Amino acid sequence: MDATAVIIGASGGVGAALVRALEAERGARAVLALGRPALELTDEARIVAVAERLSGLRIDLVIDATGFLHDEAVMPERSWRELDPVHMAKAFALNAIGPALVMKHILPLLPRGERSVFATLSARVGSIGDNRLGGWHSYRASKAALNQLVRTCAIELALKRPQAICVALHPGTVATRLSAPFSKSGLDVRPPDEAAGDILRVLNALTPADTGGFFDHRGAPVPF
Repeated sequence: MDATAVIIGASGGVGAALVRALEAERGARAVLALGRPALELTDEARIVAVAERLSGLRIDLVIDATGFLHDEAVMPERSWRELDPVHMAKAFALNAIGPALVMKHILPLLPRGERSVFATLSARVGSIGDNRLGGWHSYRASKAALNQLVRTCAIELALKRPQAICVALHPGTVATRLSAPFSKSGLDVRPPDEAAGDILRVLNALTPADTGGFFDHRGAPVPF
């Protein structure tokens, strides 16, 4: 059976670029692109339905390319004075709880006895050890929670599928709607297709010894 790559969040800038890169590399039949409304991170029943659809496939790569930083109503906090429980709940629902439910239902589908990779897009600002600027409270905290969930799920995964790899990945700042308001702040903003290529190169180089890790788009470890 041919291997299948699964991209979650395929309608986003990075997700769509990953689909393009994988289709060019593997052929379109080996890539399954998932996004709304088929998969909604806040609806576990839809995640279960997707998992049932994937059951029976030989999946060697899953990338969760979802994430939430801001919307039309709320921007990232600059101070604790701007903390809002509704915004915080949305950030945790989309950046931590949703990906955790994806891992709950997708990790058991990874093959036994052969290499496979599950990666979720985190962010360097989710690193507690690297936090020297403050601000962006909800995004930082929800991505830190995601990193812990990845580490915890990777430990369990290694007991059942020792050749599988489960990691968090910082893709860098990519020219998408998520980063658009901050693209003039001196950040190194890269096109989605370049970011997708970097992500795939990093994932291709990982070994089972790297499972549970947090890496940037160059393959360097990021402190938790």
